Amino acid sequence: MAHLPERAQIVIVGGGIVGCSLAYHLTLRGCRDVLLLERRQLTCGTTWHAAGLVGQLRATHNLTRLAQYTTDLYAALEAETGQATGFRQIGSLALATHGERMEELKRGASMARCFGLQVDVLTADEARALWPLMRTDDVVGAVHLPRDGQTNPIDTTQALAKGARSRGATILENVRVDEILVEGDRAVGVRTARGDVRADVVVNCAGMWAHGLGAKAGTTIPLHAAEHFYIVTEPMACLPAQLPVLRDADHCTYIKEDAGKLLVGWFEPVAKPWGMDGIPESFSFDTLPDDLAHIEPLLEAAVRRVPALGEAGIQLFFNGPESFTPDDRYLLGETPEIRGLFVAAGFNSIGIQSAGGAGKVLSDWIVDGHPPMDLWDVDVRRAMPFQRNRRYLRDRTVEALGLLYAMHWPFRQPETARGVRRSTLHDRLRAAGACFGEVAGWERPNWFAPAGEAAEYRYSYGRQNWFAFSAQEHRAAREAVALFDQSSFGKYIVEGPDAEAVLNRICANDVAVPAGRVVYTQWLNERGGIEADVTVTRESETRFLAVTAAATQTRDLAWLRRHIPQEARAVAFDATSGQAVLGVMGPRSRELLARLTDADLSNAAFPFAASREIDLGYARVRASRITYVGELGWELYIPSEFAQGVFDDVSAAGADLGLRLAGYHALNSLRLEKAYRHWGHDITDEDTPLQAGLGFAVAWSKAGGFIGREALLRQKEAGLARRLVGFALGSPDHLLYHNEPILRDGRIVGRLTSGMFGHTVGTALGLGYVAGEGEPLTAEAIAASRFEIEVAGERIPAEATLRPFYDPRGLRVKDLRPQAAPFQAA
Repeated sequence: MAHLPERAQIVIVGGGIVGCSLAYHLTLRGCRDVLLLERRQLTCGTTWHAAGLVGQLRATHNLTRLAQYTTDLYAALEAETGQATGFRQIGSLALATHGERMEELKRGASMARCFGLQVDVLTADEARALWPLMRTDDVVGAVHLPRDGQTNPIDTTQALAKGARSRGATILENVRVDEILVEGDRAVGVRTARGDVRADVVVNCAGMWAHGLGAKAGTTIPLHAAEHFYIVTEPMACLPAQLPVLRDADHCTYIKEDAGKLLVGWFEPVAKPWGMDGIPESFSFDTLPDDLAHIEPLLEAAVRRVPALGEAGIQLFFNGPESFTPDDRYLLGETPEIRGLFVAAGFNSIGIQSAGGAGKVLSDWIVDGHPPMDLWDVDVRRAMPFQRNRRYLRDRTVEALGLLYAMHWPFRQPETARGVRRSTLHDRLRAAGACFGEVAGWERPNWFAPAGEAAEYRYSYGRQNWFAFSAQEHRAAREAVALFDQSSFGKYIVEGPDAEAVLNRICANDVAVPAGRVVYTQWLNERGGIEADVTVTRESETRFLAVTAAATQTRDLAWLRRHIPQEARAVAFDATSGQAVLGVMGPRSRELLARLTDADLSNAAFPFAASREIDLGYARVRASRITYVGELGWELYIPSEFAQGVFDDVSAAGADLGLRLAGYHALNSLRLEKAYRHWGHDITDEDTPLQAGLGFAVAWSKAGGFIGREALLRQKEAGLARRLVGFALGSPDHLLYHNEPILRDGRIVGRLTSGMFGHTVGTALGLGYVAGEGEPLTAEAIAASRFEIEVAGERIPAEATLRPFYDPRGLRVKDLRPQAAPFQAA
């Protein structure tokens, strides 16, 4: 039996392909004291039975970069280690059987060009030439990625393990980790069946077991196993060599050639969760019972697509578990609850194609102390504490597996495990026709259906059924007054004698303002990247209210708490659930609120960025004159038990003023007309305030400086070769979402980070970063350039600007004078 050391610098729990990739990459970074512990044998959980598909195009820019890295790694791994991997770049072919799927594929192909991926949009006949065994009478088109591939999961994992061992890592099998040792708020090692191992860093790569292992340490690792089915045929003499992987997403099917046979697998719309009562400790290279009845309709569809399957015998009917997360994106990074405890788990059946990139960036994160790129899509800090709830995970997993091949509609909302977090106003909003979306478990009104219309989505890539209704909500905010329920905001109280000093170090802007002022600011990292985009309201000499987005509630609180020095006389706590928030926005908002309060709401007494406690109706509320829509307006922070009364009073008082309830789709269209940034899309930890056009929110000379100041000064001196630019399509007939390529004088120079139709401007708007191609990107250079946006393969002329398209001087926000004629697209 191999010796178990008493100490290691880094302990990795789990010997699947992800854990072995992490060990491999840590040793590449120079870490030698790496110990990987596997409860049974390498790959014995889910890695061994994976289909081994290695695709490159993912949903976002950085995830595609990671998938590209994985492909390059696997292509070179056998030569480096001498261990065969079975990797072959045979390409992939995705089919569309209707126009909307083809629109999705063409948009994906456009996005792929942003990343330099070779991609071809094909006709049905061209697709059949690549895959001659399939029927194409119902195929309207296809997309071919020639450099996609497939690999042998077991052999590839062994190659990664061999490479890690060759550089000093220790990999021990048959060592069960029972729990992660935690002292204070830090991981200090693991407890195994053979004794304790102390460590500086622990990484939870335990796959299906990661949820339970993490929960023992007090962390949230939201994943759940589901049964995953595929068949392998008998040898088929008719198979051409080098068939690309075939994806028939409209029939939930993938097909790959493997050693003269076909492997056919499915991602069915209604999946079968597994392991609700826990996963047996003995589970190793195990399979689950067959269920032909469950998969039979999809098997019949696969035979219709490839008639030769009907003549081939089935050598293997396979059913094995895979882990899925609530949003179908994996979990990576340092946990917000425990320092020094990292996670890489929940790979949603794409662990093979993700493992190389995930191992690389996580090793960088561990060694450097920060992620090497924006990883928000997969950052474990997006998880909410409630998401460790097993019933929630089980119910969401029924849907999550099938979403891999479902239509990826714009604004698509999950259908399972809904109603988790509800505003105290939820029932009133539902009665008023709200169609709810979900963010971080919150039920939020995205739009309101008028009487006689169903409050439900009818999805498409064109103007969806809510488009006109949201336009009316948008216009109410511009022309009269709109009421938004923004209770899902994350809200933190920072309190204590040192609260000002602590926040001024964290915030790029200056929060040393008089009580009753709101400060818009970013929290930066040492590289100048934007970690959070918040408002900070000074309530008193020693108390501040920080407000952030719902999706970043966990992440931002962890950042805040970890940057309060241990000796500081200040504490931060989450007050999200205690306060509802109503946004009263529009040119008649002052007139409405004045009917309910005796407070002076005039510009002189209540200027922009002022915050006061006022009487409103029968309640005492905090009214902050701030906006995310670009109009005169107030955010009302209301103790939750008073919110219904305030809502009723505001609704009644605005009845004759054109008041309209408005949802988050209108909020998005309004903010894009004003070019207001959205963290996670337009600004991330890779982007600086200077690149994002937020230099006005940087207090360069405040006493004590701020985190990231030196990096910003260096960037300021060097000039900006990359900037966030606004775009308006010259044609009002096309819609923008995000990731559409930006072309400058015919060359791709960036991609959109956000997109929405601007109802006041009258065309689709987008924000996106443009590279200066080796020279500072000035307003003059932008004006002298010809810009286009590629939408599903079609290049559309676009107007580009560094200023907002609507009210560029901000006069309406400050209620100084009416806005002149709005921007009109060319």
